[in-house]
Amino acid sequence: MHYLVTGHTGFKGAWLTLLLLGRGHRVSGLALDPVDGSLFDRAGLADLLVADHRVDIRDAGATTAAVAAVAPDVVVHMAAQPLVRDSYRNPRYTYETNAMGTLSVLEAVAATASVRAHIVITTDKVYRNVNQQKGYVECAPLGGDDPYSASKAMADLLAQSWIRSFPGAPTAIARAGNVIGGGDVSRDRLLPDLIAAYSRGRAPVLRFPRAVRPWQHVLDCLNGYLALVDALLVGNGLGEWNFGPCRDSFVEVGDVATLAAELWGGGAGWDLDAADHPHEANLLALDAAKAESELGWRNLLPFRDALAWTIDWERRVAAGADPLAVTREQIVRFESLQ
Repeated sequence: MHYLVTGHTGFKGAWLTLLLLGRGHRVSGLALDPVDGSLFDRAGLADLLVADHRVDIRDAGATTAAVAAVAPDVVVHMAAQPLVRDSYRNPRYTYETNAMGTLSVLEAVAATASVRAHIVITTDKVYRNVNQQKGYVECAPLGGDDPYSASKAMADLLAQSWIRSFPGAPTAIARAGNVIGGGDVSRDRLLPDLIAAYSRGRAPVLRFPRAVRPWQHVLDCLNGYLALVDALLVGNGLGEWNFGPCRDSFVEVGDVATLAAELWGGGAGWDLDAADHPHEANLLALDAAKAESELGWRNLLPFRDALAWTIDWERRVAAGADPLAVTREQIVRFESLQ
């Protein structure tokens, strides 16, 4: 099977590329250039792809041409402006990339006859957050206060409308939340910030230590996406799907920082950043019962294991291990759990 991953140069995209290759698929990519220090570059993934297109998905014509040139069997649309704080700095770019960029991909898939299945990746932040304790189900109202969340809700609604309005390849929407794993270098994300601080012997500064997040290893999330693709390929899986961990993985940011320091081995603490910051949700959780019951998917790594795998990856690579080899080793280990 030939997969096209949009956003393949990003953190999740790089892990998905290697997961697909490990399962014997061919992979092509469509994305912007990777950021400095990315897993994509450190693992040399460009050499493992059938095709590597560098395209801004806001350019509908270039997107359609690239998808047509690849002629994939499956498209996994992950390309996005993925950061809440960056969405405040550059809201127009965020809206254009996440909403209209998704339209570009939908149009490109519709124009490419080879595509047999397509999933659009949005986020848990598409839900109208009312700080409820129970997880949001797929039929819950969508919303979004910050530009990132609103732009992804727009992309989600746009995809739903497109699916209902136009014929084409079977398409579904996947929603997931915070994922962790080795090799993430994104700005303003907790684990990269913690690891950078602990590796330098410093105490990280936390903006919202009491905020609760559902933490999930990137491989658990991606395994859900591929379970959804498999369902689409046999005539099932239409609609919207949540992929999130169980309640045991809902942990306060401050507790994550404390445990990460313990696993790193430095014994460092953390400090509170008392400055004013843009709004971020205090609690947001998904109910993944639908994916568990209808797709047979389940989360395989509990929170502590997910965090331990992430710290282990970072410590080994910092000590000189090959990022590609360590990532592949963790994928093989993960696959053995199924």
